[in-house]
Amino acid sequence: MKLLENKVAIITGASRGIGRGIALKFAQEGANIAFTYLSSVEKGLALQKELESYGIKAKGYQSDAADFKAADDLVTAVVAEFGTVDILVNNAGITRDTLLMRMSEQQWDEVMNANLKSVFNLTKAVQKPMLKQRKGSIINMSSVVGVKGNPGQANYAASKAGIIGFTKSVALELGSRNIRSNAIAPGFIETEMTGALDEKTVQGWRDAIPLKRGGTAEDVANVTAFLASDNSAYVTGQVINVCGGMLT
Repeated sequence: MKLLENKVAIITGASRGIGRGIALKFAQEGANIAFTYLSSVEKGLALQKELESYGIKAKGYQSDAADFKAADDLVTAVVAEFGTVDILVNNAGITRDTLLMRMSEQQWDEVMNANLKSVFNLTKAVQKPMLKQRKGSIINMSSVVGVKGNPGQANYAASKAGIIGFTKSVALELGSRNIRSNAIAPGFIETEMTGALDEKTVQGWRDAIPLKRGGTAEDVANVTAFLASDNSAYVTGQVINVCGGMLT
């Protein structure tokens, strides 16, 4: 039996990078998947077809996780289509990096809405079906930057640190109903976004990591699948760093 056989998962921001890696891993492990994307309909349809090739049910929704009503409508639509929700992966997020002295109010607000408010929106919406069935796994994508901070990323670090506090509070609130809440803090993960960076700079980052390599979307997806599965039935309120030892 596959790790996530017949479970229903919502994954936000799944059209690329880590989100896409998680969606593919979940499909391989037998989960039925509802995923969101914000802009590229073409990418969303392509991912839906790719996921369906694993023999599971998949559907993409163009939805803004930062919009409270849109998040609630999304969960209602997923429950109507799939019957329930067993797993929520709050992955959607953005960066607006700049030094604090140059940071605009808009750059702060955009990051807090996309990264932190979105987690509140989806978690609040998904409570209802999870409370009804008295089980569920909520997995929130934080970052090592939310643990240690980073110059030029005060907005991003604050949003990711906020996710950690939110995750632990939800774990305490919902644990008695068998609903688990955990966070993952990825380190330097090599995706199409990092592929555009200077190779010398990227190699310098790799050399500073104890495992001497950048992480992959699959590295993060493997830990996410564990937290989504019944193998982690006694794990809640935790932050797991997937960083190659960067924070050691």
